[in-house]
Amino acid sequence: MAQISTARLRPPACRVDPRSLVLWRVRLTVGGSAAVVGSWGLVSLLTAVRSPWPWVGLCALPALAVAAVLLLPRWWFRLHRWEVTGTAVYVRGGYLRREWGITAMSHIQTVEILRGPLQQRLGLATLVVTTASPKGELRLHGLDATTATELAERLLALAQATPGDAT
Repeated sequence: MAQISTARLRPPACRVDPRSLVLWRVRLTVGGSAAVVGSWGLVSLLTAVRSPWPWVGLCALPALAVAAVLLLPRWWFRLHRWEVTGTAVYVRGGYLRREWGITAMSHIQTVEILRGPLQQRLGLATLVVTTASPKGELRLHGLDATTATELAERLLALAQATPGDAT
């Protein structure tokens, strides 16, 4: 008989590391700067110098970029959460749309730790839990690197100790 999981969708308890705010702000600053410079260059190539309207619109771009850098990471920090229990991994995140994920321990196939250059500099990591589902994976963003390593080891032990579904 198949084991029925007691996992249910609920808000995860753990917040991401506060250093994630720095990571997100740097990424937004780089992306916003590239968008502003690219837009200015494109408009200067495609419009006549005597037409002021494209330039008026472009003057709003730096203000929008600054607002995004200041406001979006705070919102994302409140939104992104994670938790690991004895039966499941819970993740809540998303940027423009809210995403919830839950995976039973018996469905975990692999666990990876990702650390880009900026994450390494800030001491952060992303834990990727791969499952057999069509979605394929859950990502726990903004973890302290040490926490990510300990969590990966804990998930491995829990997944090995949890009997798989017999279906």
